[in-house]
Amino acid sequence: MGLARDERKQLSDLFEQVGPDAPTLCSPWTTKDLAAHLVIRERRPDAAPGIMLKPLAGYTQKVQDSYAAKPWTELVDLVRTGPPVYSPYKLADELVNAGEFYIHHEDVRRAREGWEPRSPNPTRDAALWKSLKVTAKFAYRSSPVGLVFRIPNGESVTVKQGPTPVVVTGEPGELVLLASGRDAVRVEYDGDESAVAAVRSLKTGM
Repeated sequence: MGLARDERKQLSDLFEQVGPDAPTLCSPWTTKDLAAHLVIRERRPDAAPGIMLKPLAGYTQKVQDSYAAKPWTELVDLVRTGPPVYSPYKLADELVNAGEFYIHHEDVRRAREGWEPRSPNPTRDAALWKSLKVTAKFAYRSSPVGLVFRIPNGESVTVKQGPTPVVVTGEPGELVLLASGRDAVRVEYDGDESAVAAVRSLKTGM
């Protein structure tokens, strides 16, 4: 199985375990809101643009709320079965959903007290690291200082060229979550104190 399918299955199982009203890192969203977001992203092309475009956000929210009101088992089944055959997400599932479902899986896992990072997984981590080399450069495009991401084996990628570079070290999954704007991560910063503060204050993710 690919990373997208693995994370989709694990997230769907976790949804069933915690129920529709559990917290997520996407506060104020609960799990039912997050599940509804995932469903309309894949199944409602008329509503999905509002996820990124603020002028259309009102309509998207209305559609998302209608899905969040569905019976929980029905909503989870829609997440679990994935995009329908007519959705562009069907053919590009691994490309567009691997990082998305990993991040949202962790949004539910890490909103629970006592969370710990998952153990390293070579296949999963290689896929996340590959995608991060592209997405991190977009996420940190406004950084006023240089930025390098490094994983424990010593491999690194220059995310942003610039003065007083900061090195952020962590497992690929931790760096993916950091670049997506999550604070519940385990990473280490190395660099000038003011440069580190500048990187940490940046707004990343959607």
